[in-house]
Amino acid sequence: MYLSGIERLQKWLFHAVMGVFFMLFRLLSHRTSSGCVKKLPPISHPLLKVSATQLARKIRRREVSSVEVVQAYIDRIQEVNPLINAVVKERFSAALQEAAHVDKLINEEPGGEEVLEDRLPFLGVPLSVKESFGLQGMPFTTGIISRRGVVATADAPPVALMKRAGAIPLGVTNTSEGCMWAESNNHLYGITSNPYNLERIPGGSSGGEGSLLAAAGAVIGMGSDIGGSIRMPCFFNGIFGHKTTPGVVSNDNQYPEDTGRHAEYNCSGPMCRYAEDLLPMLRIMAGPNAHMLSLSEKVELKKLRFFTIPDDGGSILTSPVSQELKQIQRKVVERLEADLGVTVQEVHFPELRHGFQIWDTFMGLPGKDGKPPVPFAELLGEAGRPVWPLWELLKRMMGKSEHTVAAIGLTLVEKMHASKPSTSLIQMKEKLQKEVEELLGTDGVFLYPSHPRVAPKHHHCLFRPFDFAYTGILNILGLPVTQCPLGLNEEGLPLGVQVVTGKLQDRQSLAVALYLEKSFGGWREPGSN
Repeated sequence: MYLSGIERLQKWLFHAVMGVFFMLFRLLSHRTSSGCVKKLPPISHPLLKVSATQLARKIRRREVSSVEVVQAYIDRIQEVNPLINAVVKERFSAALQEAAHVDKLINEEPGGEEVLEDRLPFLGVPLSVKESFGLQGMPFTTGIISRRGVVATADAPPVALMKRAGAIPLGVTNTSEGCMWAESNNHLYGITSNPYNLERIPGGSSGGEGSLLAAAGAVIGMGSDIGGSIRMPCFFNGIFGHKTTPGVVSNDNQYPEDTGRHAEYNCSGPMCRYAEDLLPMLRIMAGPNAHMLSLSEKVELKKLRFFTIPDDGGSILTSPVSQELKQIQRKVVERLEADLGVTVQEVHFPELRHGFQIWDTFMGLPGKDGKPPVPFAELLGEAGRPVWPLWELLKRMMGKSEHTVAAIGLTLVEKMHASKPSTSLIQMKEKLQKEVEELLGTDGVFLYPSHPRVAPKHHHCLFRPFDFAYTGILNILGLPVTQCPLGLNEEGLPLGVQVVTGKLQDRQSLAVALYLEKSFGGWREPGSN
């Protein structure tokens, strides 16, 4: 059954590539000519290079007003968004009013800075939000044409918690159509570009967040991740992001909703430019579940056990990991051994080469109620009228479809799924789960490539649709992962690595992120190499 599944995937890939070859001519014509010649303007305002934690401190101490900070970010968004198309709807007027209220509150607070820090740790700090999260009064479509005009009537729990902690949302950011592709492109808002090279993708589905944060149009944001949708944008855009242990941060009031077993794999988490903001953001976003992670417990890096996995072992469906990414991962290993006196052991798991097939199998399993996940074709269509992929493919060839090639391709793949899941793949996953959990225990950390290559050019993911398996397999294993930037390559594109640890041990990978930021420089301003 497993081999027949491979054959079906190979057959689909062949036909998809042939079809895409023709359709790319139409797609590429949608790109702006500015992407080939323009670069982002340099960052001019010093407040844009300060972490959210430090900004909150400055605001509490009245060293700077919240209005000044919010206005600086509004100015930056207005400067860069015409180039990157990350923010799809702003709320600048409301944000400035909220900032003015913050400044008034600080002037009137009798308890002083300490009281404000305890009650409102992100008081007055700007925040960006992925459009798939409910943000009251803002669009709530995930780029699906049939949801045009849908507006959130309430905040998603993590959004509400960050607002309650004092953060001020500036707007919502672009996603892939239906949040199920590696490029943030849809026919409602258009395509988002990577600030390091406008011809490159920012990733998906949290690509608007990744692009905006890297461009210094935001300092903190939030994304969701069911197959790498936080980590790929963070990798491609050279910022930090964290996929939490499943079940810690609420996924309520997001679209698409979790169905089938998706709640076991989908995670919401923080995205930011500075590593020191990850843990305080996670503490807030986790709300009543924060105690599960023991985030106040100090992590001694020298007492952790470190491992490195250089690649997936050579899957026929994924690209080979580039030499520059293997080299930077080796440099991390060398640095850990030199600085901490630890021995980083290289390990291999043969099951990883089947990462996509495992992810695909478990994403299709029914939930505890026995119901399968809602098909992607239904999510894209009108109520009671699922999308017909072959019809949409024909329409797309004539430039008439409301859906992207990627979304149409995913609905075609759905149609080709086996009626019953592969027993061998389920057994393979359980074996891998046991081996990895035994390796990590409560004090193990391993490094794993974020993707086989740096940010691809627009639409090129269509030719290698399964490369996200490097992130997706970790969703199925339910492990917390911190994506860490590791500088820029010779072309000025971000490098990075995934730092993986055991369930509920999120604080360990967050501590490693702080270390790697100091060792490799963290986020770099686009065009700074």
